[in-house]
Amino acid sequence: MTIESSSTLLLSQVKRARDAFRELGTSTGLERNRGVRAMAQGIQDVFNEVLEANTLDLEMSREMAVPEIILDWLKLTPERLQTTVDILKRLAELPDPLQQVINASYQLTPFQTYCQRMPLGTIALIYEAFPELGAIAAGLCLKTGNSLILRGGTASSHSSTVIANALQNALEEAGLPAGCVEAIPSDSGTSIQELVTQDPCINLVIPYGRPSLIEQVTQLATAPVLKSSMGNCYLYWSPSGDLDLVRWMIIDSHSSEPDPVNAIEKVLISPNQNPSLLTRLFNSLKEKGFQLRGDRALFEDFSEYLTLASEAEWGKPYLDKRVAFKVVDDLASAIAWTNRYSSGHADCLVTESYQESRQFAMGINSALVYINSSPRFSRNPKQGESVFLGISNQKGHRRGLISLETFTTLKQVVQGNANIRI
Repeated sequence: MTIESSSTLLLSQVKRARDAFRELGTSTGLERNRGVRAMAQGIQDVFNEVLEANTLDLEMSREMAVPEIILDWLKLTPERLQTTVDILKRLAELPDPLQQVINASYQLTPFQTYCQRMPLGTIALIYEAFPELGAIAAGLCLKTGNSLILRGGTASSHSSTVIANALQNALEEAGLPAGCVEAIPSDSGTSIQELVTQDPCINLVIPYGRPSLIEQVTQLATAPVLKSSMGNCYLYWSPSGDLDLVRWMIIDSHSSEPDPVNAIEKVLISPNQNPSLLTRLFNSLKEKGFQLRGDRALFEDFSEYLTLASEAEWGKPYLDKRVAFKVVDDLASAIAWTNRYSSGHADCLVTESYQESRQFAMGINSALVYINSSPRFSRNPKQGESVFLGISNQKGHRRGLISLETFTTLKQVVQGNANIRI
C-alpha cells in the first residue's frame, strides 16, 4: 500500500469514528448496553478462532525473535480470553455513567449549578501485544458513548484482527453506527505519528505497553495523551513492619497476569533492619523464582543472595520477577528516593506506625499509595462496581485507575429560573 493510499484510508477511518461518536450522542444507555453485550457474545462466538489466530501470532513472533516479555503479553489462554468476555458482560450491567450528575464545587447564586458527565469523543488505543485489550477498551468506550480506533502491534496482528472483526460484526447486528470501533491493521502502512496527529478529530490517545512506546506516543502526539504505566513500584519496609506482610505484598503484586502493572520491583529498607529477617525474605523470594539485586552495601553483606544493581536500574521497570533492595536512612529519605525514581503510579509502605503511614501518604508523589496492602492490579476486581484498563501516572483528573469515569468529561450546567431577573 502506498503512503498516499494509507493516509486516505486512515482519514476515512477517523471520519467514520468521529461520525459514529456523533450518532452515539443520541443513543440511550440501554442501547449502548445492548451493544456491549453483543460484543461479549461476539467474542464468545469466535473463541476458538481467536485462540487459533493467537497461536499463529506466537509462532511468527518466536521466528522473529520477539522479546520474551512481548510473548508473555501476547499469549492468550482460554481463561484470559474468558476474562475479557466476563469484563464486557459486567460492563453491560454497570450503571450508566452518563446519567451521573455531580454537585458543582461552587454555586452561582441565585442559580443552581451542577456537573453532568459527558463522553470525550473519539479515542485511539495504541497497544503493544495484549490482543484482548482492544475488546476491553471497546466496552469501556461504548459504555461511555465514545468511539474507538484500535492500532495494535505487528506481533498480535492475527489475534487483533479476529477480535476487531467480531466486535464490528456484533455492533452492526446490535444496530449501532458503523465506526464505533475502527481497527487499523499493523500492515496498513499507517504510522503511529499519522494516527496521533489527527487532532481535533481524535480527542484522546492511550498508549499501552513498554515505556518506550509510551514515550514515543507522548512525544509525537498533537492530540491529548493518557499515559499508562506499569512496573517500577517501590515499597518502604519500616523497621516496625511485619516480615510476612512484606513477603506477601511483593509476591502477590507480581501475580497480576499478563501485565505486572503494580509489581513491586524496588524495596527500600532501614539500616537498622534485622539481618536475619532480610535473610528469611531473600530465601522466600528465591524459592518463588525471583532474581534479587541490591545496592553496594547490601550486595557486600548478602552476596550469596544478591547481584549488584546499577545506578540506572532504580529508575527503570524490570517487568519480570526481579526485585532490587536498597538501604535508606529513614522514612523521609525513602519518600525522597521514591519520588525521584519511582514510575509514580503505585508505591507502598509496610509499617505499624500511624504517624509513618500519614507521612508516607502525604509525601509520596504518586497516583496510588498502598499501606499494608498488596498493590496487585486486576482489570476485573471481584468487589466494587469498577472495571479498569490500567493505571495512569500523569497529573490531572485522569490520574490513577483508568475506569469508566476516565472516559468521560464534565459539562457544567447553570440552571436558572425564568421568573428570576438579575
